[in-house]
Amino acid sequence: MVFKKQPGIKFQVEGNNKVTVGGYDKQMVGQVAYQIKMIKKPDVYKGKGIRYLGEKLRIKPGKKVKAGPAA
Repeated sequence: MVFKKQPGIKFQVEGNNKVTVGGYDKQMVGQVAYQIKMIKKPDVYKGKGIRYLGEKLRIKPGKKVKAGPAA
């Protein structure tokens, strides 16, 4: 997906999977970073998606099969 550049915001791509957003207006930088994050929200079941640096997800367990008598 292509994200359009906004005036006053600088993007820097490091490596294969790290994007740094910077600029003078702190509110605008946070807003743009949030919009980028919402392109692919972090999934609490698989741990995939776009996250902020240092953000940790608590991975939820999936459905568990009940161990009952066989029918």
